[in-house]
Amino acid sequence: MSKKELPHNHGEGKSRIELQKQLDNISDFQLVTEVFRQLGDTTRVRIFWLLCHCEECVINIAAMLDMSSPAVSHHLRPLRSSGLLVSRREGKEVYYRAADTPQSLLLHQMIEQVMEIACPK
Repeated sequence: MSKKELPHNHGEGKSRIELQKQLDNISDFQLVTEVFRQLGDTTRVRIFWLLCHCEECVINIAAMLDMSSPAVSHHLRPLRSSGLLVSRREGKEVYYRAADTPQSLLLHQMIEQVMEIACPK
């Protein structure tokens, strides 16, 4: 990274250098974009929110959202591949729940705060 001269000098030398280093790390921003892209769909937000509160199989998720199982599976796939959900197999059933990661916890809190609802105890 080369030191970039900005058109205006506001005297924030060192912090500006650290900010520039972070801005240059494009892969971090691509990861954030991918996570938010997954939550850019109302159905995926609903599924993610539900799975923050319980572990469920595809059939139950479909029934709760009044959707077909294939449609639910279509939405689960990218949520799982982005790391927001985890799954486990028990016989023929696959159960999903929110991943126990800082990103999932933060997104759950954000959804709750935006909707201004409390988590069920």
